Amino acid sequence: MLYLVGLAAPLGLFALYVHTRPAAFRIVRSRVINASPAAVFAKLNSFRAWQSWSPWEGIDPQLERTYEGPEAGPGAVYKWRGNNKVGEGMMKLTESVPGAKVALDLTFIKPFPAENKTVFTLEAEGDATRVTWEMRGENAFMAKAFGVFVNMDALVGKDFVKGLDQLAATL
Repeated sequence: MLYLVGLAAPLGLFALYVHTRPAAFRIVRSRVINASPAAVFAKLNSFRAWQSWSPWEGIDPQLERTYEGPEAGPGAVYKWRGNNKVGEGMMKLTESVPGAKVALDLTFIKPFPAENKTVFTLEAEGDATRVTWEMRGENAFMAKAFGVFVNMDALVGKDFVKGLDQLAATL
């Protein structure tokens, strides 16, 4: 019995600490790409074009992809299902401003359910384009607990940097 009390106290303190962690998160990375806003926009506005630059492509060679709705722009949907490294989820394009912005709803089903907002903003810088990739959402208890041990900004941020670099290489 004393053993259970001894175990319950640290677990309770940990749960209390996790509860105090921020509920909202925001991950942002930016890069200047030597291409016009229109060219960059074309790569972002169609999920079919994401295979050429997404940092998560190639992780699972057996990845199942399905597309619904229009080929590009608002209403376009991309669903995936793969191994434990890529999980399962869907993206739905919600806003599309040519040469300036692409926004989408990102839903993770596995390994952990989550609903996030993702926005790409494009700003002309001479003959180049500054691309800013932002993801924001709310952390459920399990995500907060995971974040105690893993810096999610660094973890996901490195994927954003890789994706922006790969996007630049396709243009």
